[in-house]
Amino acid sequence: MYTQSGLKKLVNKSILNLSYNEEAEKLNDPVKYILSIGGKRLRPVLALMACNLYNDKIDEAIIPATGLEVFHNFTLVHDDIMDQAPLRRNLPTVHSKWNVNQAVLSGDVMAFIANECFLQTPPHCLSKVFRVFNKVAIEVCVGQQLDIDFEKAAIVSHEEYLRMIELKTAALLAASAKIGSIIGGADDKESDLLYEFGRNLGLAFQIQDDLLDIYGDIKVFGKILGGDIISNKKTFMLVKALEIASVEQAKQLHEQFTLKEIDPEIKVKKVIDLYDQLNIKNISENLANDYINTAFNLLEKTGVISERKTELVSLASSLIGRDN
Repeated sequence: MYTQSGLKKLVNKSILNLSYNEEAEKLNDPVKYILSIGGKRLRPVLALMACNLYNDKIDEAIIPATGLEVFHNFTLVHDDIMDQAPLRRNLPTVHSKWNVNQAVLSGDVMAFIANECFLQTPPHCLSKVFRVFNKVAIEVCVGQQLDIDFEKAAIVSHEEYLRMIELKTAALLAASAKIGSIIGGADDKESDLLYEFGRNLGLAFQIQDDLLDIYGDIKVFGKILGGDIISNKKTFMLVKALEIASVEQAKQLHEQFTLKEIDPEIKVKKVIDLYDQLNIKNISENLANDYINTAFNLLEKTGVISERKTELVSLASSLIGRDN
């Protein structure tokens, strides 16, 4: 069985070996840049682990798995433009380092580089794998559109928010697990279980990420705590708080997220105080735990012996900060 670190090395090597059209270096430089500045390589590693559940030979899955990483980074390039974000992984975003037009164009070509990677899927499962990828690529775009829509919406229910993160974040993790399992030789029932495993893992991960923005250790999290509050970002905690708040509490929350020229530290403190009054931290943690427990139960249902699942369980546990 392959380890997480071993799989990450295989993915990084595959990324370095990607071929580019050398006629326009300016098109390729931002692509090479965004792919070189780090990241967990979570999606390709998850795909390769899912493949390894069913097959000791994972060579045929490496390039398609690399396509997942290229596609993920393509979405980040375009998301950063839409969010006007200056930094990604503590380094300048592509549109900041170059310009918006260059970022759009280089982002576009990444989508087609990802397609080229998927076209190297073994012929016997190419159609099935490509359909899974194409479906999730559309779903990620739908999720991003919902996220944009929610920015201007006065009220977003927690069900609507969960659907948005399911499409924007969880679906690609789900598809990664399913694609890897298909290439590994899993049947439809098994690959569907892996899809649902990845989907629940992704939902738990995003809720956990929302929590860490406020309640995390800044040394571990690597970001300024309360950044989502300062930027008026809608998170599960905010939409749930507004849903269960009293009229007065909802009024106070709306004030903090609509008033201009407010001291950021005071804003974060007041919002956290309101969250604490509403027990939002426990509600969010309980929901994340429900999702991760469901994910592990789904993994348990697969017809793979426990020993082969060890690395995948370890990856999932580390992702949501749980000791396994």
